[in-house]
Amino acid sequence: MSGTSLDGISAAVARFHPAADGPPAQVELLGFTQRAYTPEERARLLAAMAGATPAEYCRLNFDLGGWLADAACAALADAGVSRGDVAAVASHGQTLWHEAGHSTWQTGEAAVIAERVGVDVISDFRVRDVAAGGHGAPLVPVADAGLFAHAAGWRALQNVGGIANVTVVPPAGRDVAGTASAVRAFDTGPGVGVIDGVVRALRPELAFDADGRLAAAGAEIAGVVAELLAEPYFASPPPKSTGRELFGPAYVARFVERCRRAKPAASTEDVVATAVALTARSVGDAYRRFVAEPVADVLVSGGGARNPVLFAALARELAPRPVRQFGDEFFDGEAKEAVAFAFLGYLHLTGRAGNVPTATGARGHRILGKRTPS
Repeated sequence: MSGTSLDGISAAVARFHPAADGPPAQVELLGFTQRAYTPEERARLLAAMAGATPAEYCRLNFDLGGWLADAACAALADAGVSRGDVAAVASHGQTLWHEAGHSTWQTGEAAVIAERVGVDVISDFRVRDVAAGGHGAPLVPVADAGLFAHAAGWRALQNVGGIANVTVVPPAGRDVAGTASAVRAFDTGPGVGVIDGVVRALRPELAFDADGRLAAAGAEIAGVVAELLAEPYFASPPPKSTGRELFGPAYVARFVERCRRAKPAASTEDVVATAVALTARSVGDAYRRFVAEPVADVLVSGGGARNPVLFAALARELAPRPVRQFGDEFFDGEAKEAVAFAFLGYLHLTGRAGNVPTATGARGHRILGKRTPS
């Protein structure tokens, strides 16, 4: 898995324990590793998103396939699992462009992964849902419903990666097909993508705000967040998805400019604190607008969950709902999305749909992904 934040590749080795009927009832995380992008690799990905030559797109597709293969091999070594015991590698790749309802593009050549790892590869998960009239996102809800539901009550699973998204799932006890009409999921807006972008713009020597230290030393700039929440995306009802096409570098530049205009003497810490407030308040606003279910608890995962200032802000926004780390209930939340795509690969291999139409807006359930044999 390589996400919107472009910090690197997450790779997990997962074993699914099938239930007697329906999808797996339990997942076992056997290994997890993260391969950080070098500054040069990240620069190439960013440049491709802004527009590259056919030659560079071609080379990047194969090179990224190699980086993904390296991460898969490292995860297998970490887990002590033989390649011969692996059914398939499920690869999300890296999104270069995503136009909800029209098209989506993930790169990272599956044939390179198959050659390097020696295992079948399931890839290109989003395109079938888009072809069926859906947004192609979010796709994690099928795992949220099938693997991470609350035993007795409604649960919200809040991911805060580069983009923030939520899945609202009913109590466990029914299979995914039985709960699909009740599951809802959508992108709430920016996650750490805007925060990280602000940090890199104002403090180029830093990749992100480690432990929220910059945000903790600043103060939110009055009026900026309320102004930005007037952006039409926040008011549009689900199903909906977004990404760097809206909350990318141009948005970060406008954000910094608005902060400086609202408070000319604003410090870097103030601007970062305001970016944290934007993410937290946009999540809270989404729950107030669109989450009517009696949510018993909220589990937070993704890189943003490690930022204590952002996590505390989310807890305030979502009160009185209990807000906890995903890892408090399951495993390391950093591994959650990689495990979810492993689950999508499992569903492909077993001939079952991987999308949740109530989340993506697709015309119906579809088997997701394309298989490249080893």
